[in-house]
Amino acid sequence: MSTGPAVVAVDLGASGGRVMAGTVGPGELELHEAHRFGNGPVSALGTLHWDILRLYGDILAGLRAAAGEFELASVGIDSWGVDYGLLDSGGALLGNPVHYRDARTAGVAEGVHTSVSRREMYQVTGTAQLPINTIYQLVAARDTAQLAAARTLLLIPDLIGYWAPRTSSSDG
Repeated sequence: MSTGPAVVAVDLGASGGRVMAGTVGPGELELHEAHRFGNGPVSALGTLHWDILRLYGDILAGLRAAAGEFELASVGIDSWGVDYGLLDSGGALLGNPVHYRDARTAGVAEGVHTSVSRREMYQVTGTAQLPINTIYQLVAARDTAQLAAARTLLLIPDLIGYWAPRTSSSDG
């Protein structure tokens, strides 16, 4: 095991994911690939979804590999930042999160911008107005039973963090 703690980055890219451990020494930063895996959407009943449970398993495998080599100080998770999971009042996932590449947002932005201009939206959010943005996904999902039953919305990195095993000082 290496001396000194490492920070871990989990990157969920468009077609692949990876878990990287970074260590810092005097005048240097070293990156170590702990695990690499595919990340493609899965289709069910005509809707593209995140393969979220498999990804979670791959992330855990990467964290275990990194922990086998380094003392882990922290973990950060990055994804496209627009997709989300919906949880019920007990904290259970209501369904596989819909993938940003799904067609459900086709034409939604135009409808939203009849009420709020693109300029106003940008002034409030500071974000480029892309048809994959969370706001358009929520509008596309507004009449679904899943959204009606939801009590919590977590973006994909937050969902992974929510599921992450917890340890405390009393766990040893």
